[in-house]
Amino acid sequence: MSAETDLTELEFTVYGFVSRTPAETYEAVADPAALSRYFTTGGAEGRLETGATVRWDFADFPGAFPVEVSEAVPGERIVISWGGEAGVVVEGEATRVTFEFRPADDGARTEVRITEQAWTLTPAGAQGAFGNCMGWTGFLAALKVWLEHGIVLREGFYK
Repeated sequence: MSAETDLTELEFTVYGFVSRTPAETYEAVADPAALSRYFTTGGAEGRLETGATVRWDFADFPGAFPVEVSEAVPGERIVISWGGEAGVVVEGEATRVTFEFRPADDGARTEVRITEQAWTLTPAGAQGAFGNCMGWTGFLAALKVWLEHGIVLREGFYK
């Protein structure tokens, strides 16, 4: 960032490599049955498709919540958003998460990049961003071990 650029919101990107094709990796995120196996411990309802509103529930955190899908390009990208608390998410915005599925090793593996943005430049916004950064890093690890080895990493991890 240059001195001429003003920071207006917090965002972060995490990434990792999965030894599956971009199409297989994308499907493990878009398909609610797959997502429910390794990530949404309380279940996911609805496929991640452009224009859809789906529900994610976590048994280890209270309550299900709606997730809006603004873009879904099979094998390439998914963009989702959900509302946030006042003072934590930039006013008038929703937290936006972009999943990118980039081919690696001639398409035999996938680099998964997750960027989340729209956090306020406040202590509460930083705490929210850092917490979600931890969560998305855990998501990447859970996705990798489930797709590559059939292991459910998240079970009992947070409770």
